[in-house]
Amino acid sequence: MENKKSENKKASDQFRKEVGMMNLENLIAERETISNTEFPIPNKELLHRFEQLYTGAVNDVLREFCFLNQALPNRIVPLREYKTVAGFAFTVKSAPNAKITGEMEFRSQMLDEMHEDSFILWDTSKDEKATLWGGVMTATAKSKKVKAACIDGGIRDTFQILEADFPVFYKYRLSNGSLGRCLITHFQTVLQIDDVTIKPGDIILGDIDGVLVVPRDIAYEVLIRAEEIKENEKKIFSWVHAGDSIQTIAERGGYF
Repeated sequence: MENKKSENKKASDQFRKEVGMMNLENLIAERETISNTEFPIPNKELLHRFEQLYTGAVNDVLREFCFLNQALPNRIVPLREYKTVAGFAFTVKSAPNAKITGEMEFRSQMLDEMHEDSFILWDTSKDEKATLWGGVMTATAKSKKVKAACIDGGIRDTFQILEADFPVFYKYRLSNGSLGRCLITHFQTVLQIDDVTIKPGDIILGDIDGVLVVPRDIAYEVLIRAEEIKENEKKIFSWVHAGDSIQTIAERGGYF
């Protein structure tokens, strides 16, 4: 009887391995693996060069690379009309929750791990009742040389944020605090905001037109191509300003 049970268990395990778990390992690797790609230039130089570009040009390059879903949804807007700011994704996940116990300790751990040149990406699980970013969070992030914050949810203490001159992208403003209304559940994890996947270490760009995610593995190649487009556009603008005809500009390889 015991031998029969053992044989049945082996057969069941084999079936689950061959059928039930089919392709799941590949999916996990694709979805959850965090890239540690090194760039051929220093990190700060990479970010500085991205900041000489703008999200529209970089988005067009991502399209050439067949990445069509890299712009965060248009409900997320800049607090000011920012020129481009670039940083490495530091991801945070929270969700509506009445629980308070442990929240401050976990938040403190998250803040301790925020690093220089990071761009905070905060998924609130579509929360509509709380604010996740305010004056103290801004002061803390700025003291740690964080580049910017993007909150798919609420902010408050807006005058304090403006006075700090710290780039923030957000969904709404409200005076409600977070304690007793939401709970931070993860940080430095893979996020999915609508159809955009964000992984820690991805390059995040933000400007007056919103927030864009550049996957780390292709970031340097995207940068080089976007810089080429910037130079091409200088020529196109010069032709337009010189009064050249649309047909002439198109024949030279220009676009509109």
